Amino acid sequence: MALDVNAVLKEKDLEQTLQILRSELTAAHRELSMQSDYQKKQGERMLKGLISTLQESNQNALMLYSQRQDYVFDLTYACHEATEQYRSFIKTQLPFVTYRQKTEGDIARYDSLISSLKMMPMMALSERAKTDRNVCLTLAVNIRNTLQHRCDGMSDYINIYEFTAKRLKEVNDFANKRYDDIQTSIFRNGGDDYFTILRQLGSQISQTSQTVSQKYKSNKRIPSQWDSRFIFGLFIIIFFYGVVASVLNILAFRFLMPKRLRTDQFMRKRPCIIMATSTMTFALILGIIKATSSQNFIIMASDLLVEYAWLLGAILVSLLLRLNGDHIKSAFKIYSPLIVMGFIVISFRIILIPNELVNLIFPPVLVACTFWQWRVIKRHHKNIPSSDITYSYITQAIFITSVICSWAGYTLMSVQILIWWIMQLTCILTIACIRRWLKLYGVKKHYDQRPITSTWAYLFVSHVFMPVMGVASVMISIYWAASVFNLNGLCWNIFSTNFVDLSNLKLSVIRLSIVTGMWFFFSYVCNTIMAFLRLYFERQDPDTASSRTMMGKNVIQVVVWGAWGLISLSILGISFTWLMVVTGGLSTGIGFASKDILENIYYGVSLMMGRIKVGDLIECDGIRGKVASISYTSTLIESSDGSVIAFQNSQLFTKNYKNLTRNHGYALSVIIFGVGYGSNIKEVCSLVEAAVNGMRHEGIDPAKPAKAVFVEFGDNSVNLKLLCWVDVLKQVYVESDIKECIYSTLNSNNIEIPFPQRDIYIKNWAEK
Repeated sequence: MALDVNAVLKEKDLEQTLQILRSELTAAHRELSMQSDYQKKQGERMLKGLISTLQESNQNALMLYSQRQDYVFDLTYACHEATEQYRSFIKTQLPFVTYRQKTEGDIARYDSLISSLKMMPMMALSERAKTDRNVCLTLAVNIRNTLQHRCDGMSDYINIYEFTAKRLKEVNDFANKRYDDIQTSIFRNGGDDYFTILRQLGSQISQTSQTVSQKYKSNKRIPSQWDSRFIFGLFIIIFFYGVVASVLNILAFRFLMPKRLRTDQFMRKRPCIIMATSTMTFALILGIIKATSSQNFIIMASDLLVEYAWLLGAILVSLLLRLNGDHIKSAFKIYSPLIVMGFIVISFRIILIPNELVNLIFPPVLVACTFWQWRVIKRHHKNIPSSDITYSYITQAIFITSVICSWAGYTLMSVQILIWWIMQLTCILTIACIRRWLKLYGVKKHYDQRPITSTWAYLFVSHVFMPVMGVASVMISIYWAASVFNLNGLCWNIFSTNFVDLSNLKLSVIRLSIVTGMWFFFSYVCNTIMAFLRLYFERQDPDTASSRTMMGKNVIQVVVWGAWGLISLSILGISFTWLMVVTGGLSTGIGFASKDILENIYYGVSLMMGRIKVGDLIECDGIRGKVASISYTSTLIESSDGSVIAFQNSQLFTKNYKNLTRNHGYALSVIIFGVGYGSNIKEVCSLVEAAVNGMRHEGIDPAKPAKAVFVEFGDNSVNLKLLCWVDVLKQVYVESDIKECIYSTLNSNNIEIPFPQRDIYIKNWAEK
């Protein structure tokens, strides 16, 4: 890449400008000269890469165009290679056009600079300035010519690149058309039902034998990486390395396992543990073989076998974590038919089995595995957990569905259904295994008793990551199952294509999955923020923590779920224009209609700010009761007579409610009593005060002693008041005890307690 010449700004005069320009052009020319060898080598590498890509494209084209329609596995492999090459080429396309445009712009800039230097009058320059001008002109011409040479060379690269891209696109388009044919063959057209095949069994066996002979017959004169000898030799290698992995793990557990770890539980699980570790060792060996091999067949087969090893390993590890030694054998037998069928399908894919052979042998194999699955369920369903029983029944249903499809002529679709459930079950058991481990880890760390500051990461994994993985596992299993027929690209197109494509609504599988996954994330965010707020409020003020937490909960829910709703609407392509129009049209009517509601919400927020809280004893409109709950619109009161009354929040403010528990829980009780005329009032007050204060009743505020005061001269008695601060929650009972104390005190001191009296005069009218 050529370096840009630094901009020459206006100096004090022309001579100074020419000196600086000479220095910069010299540096640019030196840099271009130093880059010449690098540019040449880079161009050779690019040309070599393009030629290699073009050769591989021609190889894929020959492989693709020569495949027979009834060799579905071979055809899907060829289509996959072609589409993958085109996809990789598009992702890594080189910026030839951009570089050429930039170089052409630099050439035009240097043309203008050369023209300006040539038109500069020499008579007005000093000798030094003339020298600088000539040197600048020479350097500019050399740089311009170098750039033009590179631009011409880049045009050749562009032509080769465009030809390669065109060739790859042609092969990719043809592969996509063949993919459509494969889809039609699998899911729509099918073939002869198996009853027809049985009626023509002789001719079918003869035709299949001929096809197998043609496909797998070795050509000793021309060696091939896909020769049948390599295919069957691979299975011998698989068996050999499987035995090696098993022997290594058996020896390791026998001689290297410490005795303190050989517990009874371990010994009961030992066979399953050896199988699990042998599977992992086998997968590691296959990975090494794949990394060191250059044969395409070995690479493809190793990929498929590693995937199968993951399936088997996920089942075994899940059983080890979830079950004890007595149940593992039964559970493994429950999954054995599916494991065997998975290996059969993977073997079909590895050897690229022709359709005739699949149609002939796969339906009876499915029937045998279906009966096998039914038998193991019948014998072992009482000895395994309910979750595994559920999976086994689903497996039985999948087997039955596959049998129906295969016997109806849709053998490849039955393979697709079966391999989908195998992959889905692998994902389910993997997630169940991780969830089990998380649960054990949480119990060990006592996370259920620890604050949110210590458990937020654990909760994120268990409440967000695991559910999102559960949602994604559905797409992963379908995508993975589609890879058996190399339909990954088409599967991804199905996921990303909008099955509802309207101007204001766009729905696809990926969009719905993202919205669902975001629901788990925003739910976690809401709950976590609430937990942090609750912890903060409890540390600040435990008395008001509940009311402040309730207010914060409502605000946080509105903000968090509002954000989720807006983001979801954006992902689903729902336009906000109609929402704004509807909102603008209804805003006035809604405002008038919801005036009272909004007023209650405002007062509800004010109440939840701390004016009252749940558990307070309040009095409103002559009704006294305890606050049961506070919402945005109303407050529930449990009155002293047992009834539950709902007050609108605005009523509590307009009727001036009384909070009887805000003053440390004590309220002033006024108890009126009377004594007879002639009593010593001071003595009465002293006796009553001493008696009440001497009670030391737990319902009386000890900081505020009772005080008796003179009230009035009544009709029948001298009336007094006893002022006493009592517990509002026990006010009725405390007042009863105080009145009893006053009555006893007056009686014991022989102080008259008068009652109303009336004098009646009877006149005898007869005497008159």
